[in-house]
Amino acid sequence: MSATDLPETTPDDDGRARPVVRLRPKAEARAIRHGFPWVYADELVTDRRTQALAGGTIATLEDAERRPLATVTVNPKSKIIARVMSRDAGVEIDRAWIAERIAHALELRARLFDAPFYRLIHAEADGLPGVIVDRFGDTAVIQPTAAWSETMIGDITSALTDVTGVTTIVKNGSGRARGLEGLNEETVLLSGEVTGPIPVPMNGAIYMADVLGGQKTGLFFDQRPNHAFAARLAKGARVLDVFSHVGGFALAALAGGALSALSVDASAAALDLAGQGAKAMGAEARFATRQGDAFATLEALAAEGETFDLVVCDPPAFAPNKQALEAGLRAYERVAKLAAPLVAPGGYLGLCSCSHAADLVQFRAACGRGIGKGGRRGQIIHTGYAGPDHPMLPQLAETAYLKSLFFRLD
Repeated sequence: MSATDLPETTPDDDGRARPVVRLRPKAEARAIRHGFPWVYADELVTDRRTQALAGGTIATLEDAERRPLATVTVNPKSKIIARVMSRDAGVEIDRAWIAERIAHALELRARLFDAPFYRLIHAEADGLPGVIVDRFGDTAVIQPTAAWSETMIGDITSALTDVTGVTTIVKNGSGRARGLEGLNEETVLLSGEVTGPIPVPMNGAIYMADVLGGQKTGLFFDQRPNHAFAARLAKGARVLDVFSHVGGFALAALAGGALSALSVDASAAALDLAGQGAKAMGAEARFATRQGDAFATLEALAAEGETFDLVVCDPPAFAPNKQALEAGLRAYERVAKLAAPLVAPGGYLGLCSCSHAADLVQFRAACGRGIGKGGRRGQIIHTGYAGPDHPMLPQLAETAYLKSLFFRLD
């Protein structure tokens, strides 16, 4: 490599040289100054010096006039080529810096929740780009989805232990986001031990989280406020929970006084965990499961003449990106069309989306079309989002992924 290929450098707070990357002249530097956390590949000067940087490199970001803007982490393999770590262009990103961010996040969660079961770190919004941490008492699951967090996983793990006192840490290195960063998939026990599913109290229910073999981190904390709303509708009701995973809405409904709850999911393992949760709550006599494809099961229940007082459908992301948007909206419409006829007159229908690409207006319209095609008319009584342990940056608020709509059907 010639001298002209070597990354341009600037000294950090300790006098050590680190790379410099620069915005293109037409890039919007004001957005970074005002808090936007990402630089896209077409906004950065990607000469040979920048392209030679290893994924996860910490660098100084400058504007086109060579004025320092921020400390960033760079990954030339990603469309989000730089993520803002700090608007202090000279800060050192080390274990102490990470610990400070974790402590700041922990202070909020300690105010929000009586027990240590929550999302502790929600990526950019908590100042740790591409890092998700869910806490299950003395166990934490880290999802490092950006290259820097994979490179510094040891520092993240140590800081997490120091600040929270957790004794077991799992790295869940799965998901589409890691592929976009050029990272391999792997799930590894980093410290402590996991002897089985972890009981998680939430909204009066008990969920069983499989932190090593389950989906994502083992449990979805984001639906907590929507579970609570559904539980308010469930007293004395017959409840159907479709795409139930480990019993999300069904167990909350049982805790809220549901007469019965039926969980439908394609995963036998997830339904087994849901059953364990119902048993731990002492509600197994009111709980049943049905394994199978959700669409086929909805059709079968209709053919059997079944109806329920509350039906909730919480499917996976049908529209994870813009390319899948139209197909995803058709899938949400179909869910609504099949679910609506199963709701007893005057009953309630909950429809959820965790698709980044489908905004609330588009999702709401798809649900309305589906309910109409299902021969029903409904009024929206509640719109829900992720809970406060899933904060958002104002600059990214339009990308809010979780939307939950509750209807009362005639």
